Amino acid sequence: MFIFEVVDALEKAGVRFAVAGGHAVALHGATRGTLDVDVVLALTKENFVAAEKALTSIGLASRLPVDAAEVFAFRKEYVERRNLIAWNFIDAKDPSRLLDIVLTWDLKAGEVARMRAAGRDIPVLSKAALIAMKRAAGRPQDLVDIEALERP
Repeated sequence: MFIFEVVDALEKAGVRFAVAGGHAVALHGATRGTLDVDVVLALTKENFVAAEKALTSIGLASRLPVDAAEVFAFRKEYVERRNLIAWNFIDAKDPSRLLDIVLTWDLKAGEVARMRAAGRDIPVLSKAALIAMKRAAGRPQDLVDIEALERP
């Protein structure tokens, strides 16, 4: 399963990350379908470089002609002036294998929950952090996700 391959590669590389987006919403118990895997990183240059190396090791490549050092160095400009909220990766041999690194969120200590899926532990953005991230983004799908996550 692609999400497990991503988690294994990032953990092996020592990347500080958590799954976010639709997979995180679903792992927190809300009904949500999605194809791509979204992750948030602790925003350090070393973490970005390690993440890029891990993702390329499983056949993913950046959709943009940039590397981790550039994305890290110009992240604020990309987000604020170019509306690039995620760094996209794809497997050219299997375009269903998509991954986005969210550039608008800095993963902090305490924001990671370990969730079980198919007998595996997956680091997932905590429900509170996921809601806060989605509230800050404010897109229509994010608002629907917040409503689903806040249901008892």
